[in-house]
Amino acid sequence: MSITIHGHVAPGFEAVADAMRANFETGDEIGAAFALYEKGKKRVDIWAGHADRARSKDWQEDTLIPVFSTGKAISAIVAAYAVDQGWLTYDTKLAELWPEFAANGKEAVSFGDALSHQAGLPGFTEAIEPSDWFNRELIEARLAAMAPMWPLGEGSGYHPITFGFLADAAIRRADRQGRTIGGLLREVIAGPRGIDVHIGLPEAEHARAGEHVLPPRPPHLGKMNAEKQAAFLKAWSSPGRRGAAEWRTAEFPAANAHATARGLAELMGVFATGGLLRGERLLSEAVVNEAMEIRVAGEDRVLPFDIAFGAGVNVNRDLGWFGPEPRAVGHYGFGGSCAFADPVTGLSGAYVMNRQMDVLAGDPRAIRLIEAAY
Repeated sequence: MSITIHGHVAPGFEAVADAMRANFETGDEIGAAFALYEKGKKRVDIWAGHADRARSKDWQEDTLIPVFSTGKAISAIVAAYAVDQGWLTYDTKLAELWPEFAANGKEAVSFGDALSHQAGLPGFTEAIEPSDWFNRELIEARLAAMAPMWPLGEGSGYHPITFGFLADAAIRRADRQGRTIGGLLREVIAGPRGIDVHIGLPEAEHARAGEHVLPPRPPHLGKMNAEKQAAFLKAWSSPGRRGAAEWRTAEFPAANAHATARGLAELMGVFATGGLLRGERLLSEAVVNEAMEIRVAGEDRVLPFDIAFGAGVNVNRDLGWFGPEPRAVGHYGFGGSCAFADPVTGLSGAYVMNRQMDVLAGDPRAIRLIEAAY
C-alpha cells in the first residue's frame, strides 16, 4: 500500500515518518496524525490517510478527531492550572467545596484522590438513561449521593466518564467565576494561543471533525467484577441517545476532547518543560511536579493493568507506553490515541487516528511512533 505522509519532519527525525508509513502498510490505519515537540520546539508534525470511513475525504492539516480518554491528560493540565492559581490544592477535600459529596462516607476524598481514580465511583450501579450524562446537575447529584464501591486508600479503579464530572465539579466550585474545565481550556489556556484542543467542540468546528471507526471487538477487561461492569459494561455506562452533534458540543472532560495531534503535543509540553507553554510560564514547576507524582500504583480494579496514576495522568514507570523514561506521563484514549510528556528529555507528543483498535492502553501504532521519535 502506497501512502503519502504530509507535513514536517525535522532532520534526524525521519524514522518517525517511516513508522507512520509502516502503520499504514499493516492495514491498521484509515487516517492518522502524529506530532512531537522538544522543549517547546516542534520537531514532527505529520498526517496521512482519510478522515472518513468511506475514505473519500483526505485527512487535512487541521482535521480534528475525538481522542476520548486522552483528554484526561488535558483535564489534568486544567486541574494543575486551578491548583497553581490557588483556588484549591490536590489535598482539598471535595466535600469542602461541594458539601453534598460527603454523603455515604466520602468526606475524606480529596481532589487528588479523584484525579487518581481513588474516589470509588467508576460508574453507576443503579440504572440511569444514557442521555442523563448530558444533564450535569443530575450526574453530580447522583455522584454526591452514591456510596463508594471500595474504601478510600484501597487502590485505584479507573473512572472512564465520572473522572471528568468529579474534576469539573471541584474546579467549577473553586473558581470564583464558575468556569468549567472546557471553558478554562477555551478561555485561558488553549483558546487564546490558537492551540487546537477542545472539550466541548463548538458547532462551527464540527465540519473539521473526522469520523472514527469502532474497534473490531471490545477490549479485554480481564476477570469481571462489579467495578468493571459499572465503569464499562452497563447499558448506561457512557453517554448516548443524543446524536453525534450534541455529543461533540457537550463537555465531557474525561471522554470527548477533540484535537489535532499538534495541539495535544504542544499542550503536553507543559509537563515536559516544567510548566512552560510557548516560552511563557503557565504553571509553576512545583505544581507540575506535584501533578506528575505517583499517587497510587498497583493492580487497578477496572483496567486489567498494574498501573500508576498521578493527578490525572498515567506515570510510565517500566511499561514503555510513553517511551523509555520511567518519569514520563501521559494518557491513552479508547481505540488507541495517545498523548505523552517526558520531563527528562523535554519531549512531548501525541498520536491521533480514526480507526480504533481493541486496546485500552499501549496501542502498538502509538508505541511504534514514540519509539521512532526517541
